[in-house]
Amino acid sequence: MSGELEAAVRRVRRLDELKKGRSVQRANRVLHRAWDAALHPEKITLRRELLLSAPQDPAPPLTQLLRPRGVALRFYLLAVFEAQCRLGVGEEWNRKDSPPLKGPYSWPDFVAIDGAYDKRSDTYMPVTDWDRDIQTLRRQQIHGALRTLESLGPDAERALVEVPGRSKGGQDYAAFSLMQETGRGAAQTPALYFAPANTWHATFTVPAEFFLHGWIQVLQPSEVATWMILQWLAQTFPRKHAESGVYLYAKHRTGSFRLRRDSYEDACNRLLDFGLIQYARADYAFRSGSGAPPGPENEAQEFLMSFSQPTRLDIHEPDRYQMTDEGLAQDALDKCNKELLLRKNELQQRARPEPPASS
Repeated sequence: MSGELEAAVRRVRRLDELKKGRSVQRANRVLHRAWDAALHPEKITLRRELLLSAPQDPAPPLTQLLRPRGVALRFYLLAVFEAQCRLGVGEEWNRKDSPPLKGPYSWPDFVAIDGAYDKRSDTYMPVTDWDRDIQTLRRQQIHGALRTLESLGPDAERALVEVPGRSKGGQDYAAFSLMQETGRGAAQTPALYFAPANTWHATFTVPAEFFLHGWIQVLQPSEVATWMILQWLAQTFPRKHAESGVYLYAKHRTGSFRLRRDSYEDACNRLLDFGLIQYARADYAFRSGSGAPPGPENEAQEFLMSFSQPTRLDIHEPDRYQMTDEGLAQDALDKCNKELLLRKNELQQRARPEPPASS
C-alpha cells in the first residue's frame, strides 16, 4: 500500500471512529457553551509570532508543534479561544476563571479524540470500556500537551504555558498558566496571556466557526498551520488577496514560517478539497461582495515587500489562493469525512493493477 493511500485509510478510519463516538459533536457543544456564556466573539485574534519568526531565531511555535502525535497545538488554540470568549482586549488570563482539569465542562471535554487503535485486531477500544477509558485518555492527552507547550524554545523562553511543580514532586497540571504567543519570555515574571487588539500586520483573526463547527478537531496540524499562514497573508495583503490571491515563495516558507514544501503543498490540496481555500479568481471580491479595502501596505515596507520577491529557489510561480471563510459554516466532520473517503477510493482505484490486455 502506498504512503498516500495508507495515510488516507488511516484518516478515514479515525474520522469514522470520531463520528461513531460523537466526540466532535460533544466537544462542539462544550465550545458553544463557553462561547454563549460570555462575549460571543465573532473572531479570535492571534499574534503573528505564533506563525513566523526571523530566520536566525528558533522556529515559530506553530511549526514547532507540527507533531504526528499529541494535541499540543490544538489545545493551545482551544485555550486561546476559551480565553477570548471571556476576556476583553487587554484583560489578563487568570487560571481561577478558566475551566478545571476534571469533571464536566473541564479542559479534556474541549478536545475530541478517537481512542486507542489496535492494529492487530483492526479495532478501537471496546465499547464497554469507552466512557471510562476515553476520559482517562483525554486527560493524559492534556497532560502531554502541557508538557510539550512548556518545553518550547531554548530554556523554555518560548513556552506557551507554565506548569507549577507540586511540593511532593511532579507537576500540578490543573494549575497551569497560559502564555502569550510570543512565549513566557526570559524574565523571571512570565508573560501571561492577555487578549490582543487586532492590529494590521501584527495580528490576524480566525472566525469563531473554525472552533464551533469542529474544524479545530479534524484538521491535521499541518493543515491548521497552512490555513492560518494563508489567513495572515490574506489579512496583511488584502488588496493582493482580493485581486490575485496570496502565496508563499520558498524563501519565506522555509525561512520565516519553517514549513516544509511537502507539508505545505499537501495541506493546500486538502484545504481546497474541504472548501476552506480556493485557487485565486480575479473576480472573487466582486462576486462575494466581501472585497477587503486596501491595507496600509506602505508600512513596514522592507519586510512586507520581500514576500513578493522570488529567489533562485523559486523555479516555478507558486499557486495563488483566496480564503473562502464561508466554507467554515459546514460541519467539519461530515465534510472532511466525505472528501477523504472520495480521496481514499480514488487512490485505491489507482493502486489496482491494470487488467491484462486481451489478445
